[in-house]
Amino acid sequence: MATREQISKTILDIIRTIAPEADLANIDPADRFRNQFDFDSVDFMNLAAALQTTLQVNIPEEDYPHLATLKGCIAYLTSKVNT
Repeated sequence: MATREQISKTILDIIRTIAPEADLANIDPADRFRNQFDFDSVDFMNLAAALQTTLQVNIPEEDYPHLATLKGCIAYLTSKVNT
């Protein structure tokens, strides 16, 4: 059972590897990653793939919009990981 804090840390750790220049201390949980970082579609796909591998969950492509923000990612992944 993963907590919201553990999932948040995992997400931020993955973002740190994809966008090392990202200012994660000032992240806005409700704003899209592409607005806050220099995230393109390849970066987003890398994020989705890394989340699936790290958290051992299947994320169907139609659910990718849930991953656009930190807040959305945490909510979506909490429900997936803890079922």
